[in-house]
Amino acid sequence: MPGSKSNLVSSHEDVINDTSDLSEIKISDEKGSVAKRTVTLIEKDGYPDSVYMNAAKIFQGIRTEKSKDKMLVRYGDNSEPPVLAFKDEHSRRVSYELAFSALKYQDLLEEILLDSGVYPCHLLVVMLYDLQDRKFEARKIFDEEEPVEEVQEIGHYLYRYMTKAAAALARCHIKYDALSIEHFVPETIWKQEQRVSALPFYVWINTFKISLEDVIRDLETKGLTKVESVSDFDHYTYAMDQHCHDVLVFPSSLKEELLNLDLFADCKLLLQDKSRSLAVHSAQALLNAGDDIIVAHTGSYLTIAHMSVLTNHGMSTIFVCGVKSSAKEEELRNIFSHMGCENIQLLHEDFIELEPTDRRLQKAKVILLLPQCSGLGVGNPMEFILSEHRDAGLLRDLFQGFVSEDKLSILAERQLNELIHALKFNKVQAIVYCTCSVYPQENELVVKKALESGVEGDKGQPYRLIPPVFSTCSNSEASTEIFFKMEPSEISSGCFVAVLEREKYSSKKVPAKDILAYAAEKGLLDSISEEKPKEEKKQKVKRRKRNVTGTDRKPKAAEPLHHQTGAHVKAEVPVSKAVSDTQQKH
Repeated sequence: MPGSKSNLVSSHEDVINDTSDLSEIKISDEKGSVAKRTVTLIEKDGYPDSVYMNAAKIFQGIRTEKSKDKMLVRYGDNSEPPVLAFKDEHSRRVSYELAFSALKYQDLLEEILLDSGVYPCHLLVVMLYDLQDRKFEARKIFDEEEPVEEVQEIGHYLYRYMTKAAAALARCHIKYDALSIEHFVPETIWKQEQRVSALPFYVWINTFKISLEDVIRDLETKGLTKVESVSDFDHYTYAMDQHCHDVLVFPSSLKEELLNLDLFADCKLLLQDKSRSLAVHSAQALLNAGDDIIVAHTGSYLTIAHMSVLTNHGMSTIFVCGVKSSAKEEELRNIFSHMGCENIQLLHEDFIELEPTDRRLQKAKVILLLPQCSGLGVGNPMEFILSEHRDAGLLRDLFQGFVSEDKLSILAERQLNELIHALKFNKVQAIVYCTCSVYPQENELVVKKALESGVEGDKGQPYRLIPPVFSTCSNSEASTEIFFKMEPSEISSGCFVAVLEREKYSSKKVPAKDILAYAAEKGLLDSISEEKPKEEKKQKVKRRKRNVTGTDRKPKAAEPLHHQTGAHVKAEVPVSKAVSDTQQKH
């Protein structure tokens, strides 16, 4: 596809003038009055070639599939999953953003290409969106990166048809009486983006690096005032979260300004969706000193780091599953080291591959299960995909406003398998199950089916549901709700939290031998089992003496029996107390 920018210099100014006039189109409302709005134009330079390639591959996987009678464009086969290679985190982010923009305006872009007589492909659609977003200005040359031949070819091809494409866009504006390109965004997506832009943002405090008091002092010096709740927000204000004692909430209008502070650059404050903080706090509330925890999925490193911060003083180890590559392991270790997290152990195995009797996990008492879910409850889907390393298909689901039955069924089955696997760990005493889904099929129904499965580990007590407890700053301890649910709203994302805990033995109702077996399984009889052979040895010596002397005195024969009975009586008291203490701790 030959062509170059130099061939179009003469017509380029006309194209820019034609398209820029669209920013001042006059439109009439239903009452006949004329409204005039100026669209703010932001100067953009385009992207490196690798970003266009990755965006095209992402768009290939998420574009809207249309029925044959409505299909104007055929893109070819896209059955093979694309292989993505990002230069850095910024490249990854802008690639996803560009792909989602192409998805939002897919109908418009296809109409422009067909009107211009250009045959579309995934890369062409993505680059056309960026070209019109730059108001058909030339893109910057990025010297630091090797050019990609395919991108260069498509770029020259677009320049050949630039005048026709600009004219086609202008015709679409006139045809649909559209003031700006945002007119072509589906209403559900438009409302979602408006909600995202207005959502308060949540941050948690890394107490490895700074205390709550120092954070408050620092914020006050910058002119921010603490208020009681989100409803009291007035620009330069913030509030303590009602559920998590180390989480602060800020108005959306302060986001860009605050993220440039040293508090964020130094990892003292970490931006993360509240749903993850709720999961971490509910897991931490179930731990005793020295208990370890299994995090079933790598997900966001922020979730793992938050767990590390909350459990550091209890000398707990956090086992993180599914860190497959040595490169990923090194990356995570560097991140955690920078954040001050030292009690984290990375496992190569996926959670479902772990044996419940794995010797490394014998002190693990809690499992934090954050399975892959549909995610339609999240406030900011793009941020969720990037931070949690989730499937880009969420963007397509968000675009169409629902998840297909087939996909929902596959997700629910996988979630159920993982939860049932968690039930098999004998030493584990509690499981926290958390999703960002709005569907009962992924929430209550998964938990219900898992409990009905009867899988509770070898000789393990059955599980029961208990209300989640988050922290002492909330009244969640008095909650009577078995599940914790937050619906997506103007102030937070949606999420679902369930806590499954093993039922406890009661010394009043359970036979002594069962109490002893339970205490032995918990490791509470180690000292008694060590002393028992000495007692038996004394008895054998005394019996041997009687056999040698030939004496048979009944009172002395009864004496070892008396001591033996006494030893058991003394043992039962501390065992019952230990079990009772364990119950109180939980």
